[in-house]
Amino acid sequence: MNTAIWFGIMLVTGIFEAATAGLVTIWFTFGALAALIASVLGATPFWQVVIFIVVSALLLLATRPFVKKHLTEKKVRTNYDRLIGQECMVTEEINNIEGRGAVKIAGQEWSAKSADGAVIETSKLVRVKEIQGVHAIVEKV
Repeated sequence: MNTAIWFGIMLVTGIFEAATAGLVTIWFTFGALAALIASVLGATPFWQVVIFIVVSALLLLATRPFVKKHLTEKKVRTNYDRLIGQECMVTEEINNIEGRGAVKIAGQEWSAKSADGAVIETSKLVRVKEIQGVHAIVEKV
């Protein structure tokens, strides 16, 4: 194959890689570079394609797991899930329509909403059904 074709493949995949920043085509860029070198050294088109496929596949298999492990966004655990199911006391009347209400869960004050929309008076015992953003969704015990 013509060296211009391998250079073109290398250029297109390199530009695509730079635009996406997700390590999607970098292996093909290096595979095309290897095929380009093989072309310059006089390899037949068949061997150029074989070199392209083999180098791309080996680089993909060798580096993808490592790259994926180190570039994936790590989730930050907040432990809010441990609050679900806990019983707590209403510290401010819960009224979804007026947008007010608070409960004290494990020593911390949380904004609260009623799961069924009912008004829940101060000092009532409730159970945390779920957490939605900064609100504890509670139900009467």
